[in-house]
Amino acid sequence: MAAYIIATVEVNDPDAYDTYRQQVPETLKPYGGEFVVRGGAMEVLEGEWEMPRCVVLRFPDVESAKAWHASDAYAGPQAIRRSASRGNLIVVEGA
Repeated sequence: MAAYIIATVEVNDPDAYDTYRQQVPETLKPYGGEFVVRGGAMEVLEGEWEMPRCVVLRFPDVESAKAWHASDAYAGPQAIRRSASRGNLIVVEGA
């Protein structure tokens, strides 16, 4: 069953975050990951949404999503993301 990593992000260092954004796509390929949403215009329809940026990644299954997140290939970009932004990440199974 497909799985999604959903991230809400507030960028505090745009230059470093741009470096992160450039590095991530190659790290996804071995895990079957792909972007569904990568930033873009957002409008809150109900409730409150603390972070101004949303990213959604699709993977073949939860195991692949978690393996990517814990991978050596993603460790470097992940460190950049953590220093250049704050945010939340969840993994959820699709329907």
